[in-house]
Amino acid sequence: MVGGAGDFLDNSSPDTNLVCVVLDQYVPVLLIIVIAIVLAAALLSVSYLLGPKRYGSWRKLIPYESGMVPRGDAREKVSLKYYLIGALFILFDIEIVFLVAWAVVFRELGMVALIEVLAFLFVVIGGYFYVLKKGALEWE
Repeated sequence: MVGGAGDFLDNSSPDTNLVCVVLDQYVPVLLIIVIAIVLAAALLSVSYLLGPKRYGSWRKLIPYESGMVPRGDAREKVSLKYYLIGALFILFDIEIVFLVAWAVVFRELGMVALIEVLAFLFVVIGGYFYVLKKGALEWE
């Protein structure tokens, strides 16, 4: 039969053999996934069944902070200056990384690169003085 239902079930077809080969390659991956899921479920179940059912005193439930008793709420408001100084630190730190990369290949780049880096430094130092003038680095 040409084109009938019997041709679809025939294993001698090249397309069917290709599908079987491809599926055979995925069997180990699927087996590992199934084993991982079963092992995770088994370990969590054993931990739940064999683990302690009571927590003990309130001292074991509080967070450990270097031996000090925690005070206040953990969600206190932090000053915006803290984040601003952190962002400025990252900004100027990344600029130093660019300068180090430039210094490594300075002799190969020539005079044009020196002029470009001087312009870069002019902008960076200008930005630094702008930040100082605005008072962004003053901690109150």
